[in-house]
Amino acid sequence: MTIDEIISFIDGLDGVLTLRPAPGDGSPETSWGDAFFYYAPDGVTPTTTQPFATVVTKDYPGDEASRLDRPDTFRVNISAGKEAFVRWTGHAPRESATTEVDPGAADTVIAHPVYGTVGWLAVVNPGSRTGAATRELLCTAHRLARSRYERRAESTAR
Repeated sequence: MTIDEIISFIDGLDGVLTLRPAPGDGSPETSWGDAFFYYAPDGVTPTTTQPFATVVTKDYPGDEASRLDRPDTFRVNISAGKEAFVRWTGHAPRESATTEVDPGAADTVIAHPVYGTVGWLAVVNPGSRTGAATRELLCTAHRLARSRYERRAESTAR
């Protein structure tokens, strides 16, 4: 899967707002070239919630374990919920992993090297082994984000 294929797939889901920071838009330079996906059917960037998925193209300070500084390397980060996290990692988010997985291994679903403790999964360069799983996890993350949005909308309407 390419970055463009992933972005196109996510953009095809209902209510998605995709942010792609770039020079001149006021975003921090660190985020340029990356993509952030929110469930925001009104098209307004949420200020009180995190994206449900991101695509990052470089190492961030404190998040260098995936070695995204390698040529043509990117990582898809997915907030697919505890159930999916346990299914893919074999442990709850706050528990230690029983086996070490190289956070830079390509085409492998792993606990996010920084945000795994809060249930995020990650895939470096999804390919033939993880393409279908990545799409499934992105759909799950989207569904969960939509549910959170709807619950918030209901509670503010009361």
